[in-house]
Amino acid sequence: QVQLVESGGGSVQAGGSLRLSCAASGGSYSDGYIGWFRQAPGKEREGVALIRIRTGDTGYADSVTGRFTISQDNAKNTVYLQMNSLKPEDTAMYYCASAGGHLTFLHRFNKSRYNSWGQGTQVTVSS
Repeated sequence: QVQLVESGGGSVQAGGSLRLSCAASGGSYSDGYIGWFRQAPGKEREGVALIRIRTGDTGYADSVTGRFTISQDNAKNTVYLQMNSLKPEDTAMYYCASAGGHLTFLHRFNKSRYNSWGQGTQVTVSS
C-alpha cells in the first residue's frame, strides 16, 4: 500500500499563495489517482482536487476552480497543490489520498474509494 506524506502547509494572509506537496512511496499508484481533501473544524472532509496519474487528467471542486492547480512530478513521485488567491474559508487540514481503479465524475471525491491517506498539513488563512 502506498504511503503518502504531505508538506507545505502554513499561515498566510488572504490573497496569498501556498504550494502543498504529497510525496508517495512504498507502493504502486501509477494506475490510479491522487486526490487532495480538506477538513475544517466541525465540518466534513471534502474533496478539493484530484489527478489521474497515468493521463494527467485533473478535476476540481467548484469552490477552488480557477484558484488551485494540481500537478505531478513523476520523477519525484510527488503531487502538488498550488493554491492561489487564498481565502479565510480555505483554512483547514489538507490531506492527500490515493485511489485505484477508475473514478467516475460522480465519485471522484468519494472518500470511501481512497484507500491510503497522509497525515495532513495545516493551512491557515487570515483575513
